[in-house]
Amino acid sequence: MQQYTIGAPCTFEGKGLHTGTVSKIVVNPAPAFTGIIFRSSVGGKETVVTPVATNVSSTARSTTISQDNVPVHTIEHLMSALTGMGVDNAIIDINNVEVPILDGSASFYIDAFTKVGIVPQDAPRQWIEVPHVIEVNDEKTGSWVRISPADEPSYDITVDFGSRVLGVQKAHYGNDVDYSKEIGVCRTFVFFHEIQYLFANNLIKGGDVDNAIVIVEHPVTQEALDSMAESLGKPRLSVTPEGYLSNLSLHFPNECGRHKLLDLIGDLRLVGGFLKAKVEAFKPGHGINTRAAAEVLKALGK
Repeated sequence: MQQYTIGAPCTFEGKGLHTGTVSKIVVNPAPAFTGIIFRSSVGGKETVVTPVATNVSSTARSTTISQDNVPVHTIEHLMSALTGMGVDNAIIDINNVEVPILDGSASFYIDAFTKVGIVPQDAPRQWIEVPHVIEVNDEKTGSWVRISPADEPSYDITVDFGSRVLGVQKAHYGNDVDYSKEIGVCRTFVFFHEIQYLFANNLIKGGDVDNAIVIVEHPVTQEALDSMAESLGKPRLSVTPEGYLSNLSLHFPNECGRHKLLDLIGDLRLVGGFLKAKVEAFKPGHGINTRAAAEVLKALGK
């Protein structure tokens, strides 16, 4: 298989989910063997920040990479889109500290990359292959990620938040799945009862009910819903019989599980390329995902 880049620069602008700052990114075509790199202009100088697991500096509700004390927050959706759409090489210019959240999925990237085209390059893809089974566990949460040698890439995950609304959700991605239609369009999510905590801890400053599915796990008064709608400048909100805020309709019954798969695909791109392996995960999250990517690099002596 060849390497690929995009056919023309693609520009995106919007608020960051956690910092609330407005940023502009431009995803540019790049020569073969460039890989994916970020070029940050924060602080008035250009800093190259490479998205690899050894540069991960935070996994609090998103994945942040840093280099020379310059951070790039919330890279996982963009990294997932580049992977799912088969882009080996791209240079991403960013003028602030966080990638914009857009609609909470990878769909804006998918649409833009599709419009300009995914262009083949005169070089073979350099797959990342693991020499043996790599497994990372979190005894506290019960989460684990297992990466096994395989002839082609595949991902199978199980998501369990102990939620009466979500239940246990499974999701799959491989050569038999169209990323652009079945994974990349799935939006991030948050539990209603978490929102107060997240705001109190300076997270999701750019959050909005338009860029996240809100799960209402516990009974909520209409007064609380009205207060949220007023603070966000939104029309009156209610709770659906299924337990979600009424402003959004699910793309799939297991959209939240599929979004966790979207995140996992993006986080595992931090091995530095396309991972040719069988990936299995239970209750994945940014912390354990990026630890797994770091273990792959360690196994490869990088």
